[in-house]
Amino acid sequence: MSVFLLFQTDSWKSKASRVFFVAFDSRAKALDYAKYNELFWYNSEVVVIEVILNQFGEV
Repeated sequence: MSVFLLFQTDSWKSKASRVFFVAFDSRAKALDYAKYNELFWYNSEVVVIEVILNQFGEV
């Protein structure tokens, strides 16, 4: 099972500038939410990260 996390960040996409918004079950829903709420600006970017849940393995 995958969860997609939506972040807004600066134009250089640095990890220090990420602001978490919400988690979704698909990438398309995350991008639609970002467009609807106008998270795209001239000096900011939107990053969607896929996180896989319930995956066990050796570290």
